[in-house]
Amino acid sequence: MSETTPPYAGLTPDLMLNAVESVGFLCDGRLLALNSYENRVYQVGIEDDKPLIAKFYRPARWSDAQILEEHAFTAELAEREIPAVPPIAVDARTLHAFQGFRFALYPRRGGRAPELDDPDTLEWLGRFIGRIHAVGALTPFAHRPVLDIATFGEEPRDYLLGNDIVPADLSAAYAAVIDQALDRARDCFERAGAVRSLRLHGDCHPGNVLWTDGGPHFVDFDDARMGPAVQDLWMLLSGDRAAMTRQFSDVLAGYEDFFDFDRRELHLLEALRTLRMIHYSAWLARRWDDPAFPAAFPWFHTTKYWQDQILQLREQVAAMQESPLGPL
Repeated sequence: MSETTPPYAGLTPDLMLNAVESVGFLCDGRLLALNSYENRVYQVGIEDDKPLIAKFYRPARWSDAQILEEHAFTAELAEREIPAVPPIAVDARTLHAFQGFRFALYPRRGGRAPELDDPDTLEWLGRFIGRIHAVGALTPFAHRPVLDIATFGEEPRDYLLGNDIVPADLSAAYAAVIDQALDRARDCFERAGAVRSLRLHGDCHPGNVLWTDGGPHFVDFDDARMGPAVQDLWMLLSGDRAAMTRQFSDVLAGYEDFFDFDRRELHLLEALRTLRMIHYSAWLARRWDDPAFPAAFPWFHTTKYWQDQILQLREQVAAMQESPLGPL
């Protein structure tokens, strides 16, 4: 596949069904696209059985070793009855290949979005994230990357500014504010000191948590990596400072039943939010050759988007200079 070829060119419905059947399942022809941009994820009907979820990995994003490390982590969690959803093993293999595409199969797990305004829900989520981190702290990833300022801040900044992504009339302002934001993020990491790095979910926002009457289960460990524990906690928070303080207290009430939280990591919360903003813009820019992205994010190349980014990064500079958020 050339650099100018869309990454999923050739991933037709027939190819996907044939891929699933290549590992021993008999499809009934039903195929439902699920909400995913980084990879392609489909619900596939199976003859005389429950549907499966087929995940086709974006070419060249992760190595086989990195994908298998994610699979092993979710399997490790499931073995300890932590509600993650590992891929199905077929002949002891979880990663499969078919006509140039790598894919994995998962059992279908339904659920609804968690009610994050409910303190009991936040405490319940905290308990399970604490359990995930207790397992994540046992051994490090050997192949997956680390979440740090270099990978989530400096490299994305260089990509955005080095490839004429930002409109020319806003480029100087964006460059100035992003450098200021990264300086403040470095200050935050320095104040936090040498905090523990452990295996994380990595992208633990509410969309990756499905809720049932039996509680939550966590899906899409595709962004799993090494990093500080607070990365898996801060995306559950929203609202003003007082609201986030209450929410964080509820999360920690459950989290610390299973894993100790290092309060020094509170210095990282706004820094991690800032890094995610920078990384997100670079992610969109890198994926623009995928036709799904211009269709889903038509505002990305507008002047208003970059004006808003400059404003939000200035707000983050101020937030990173405030005293850190703390539980009640």
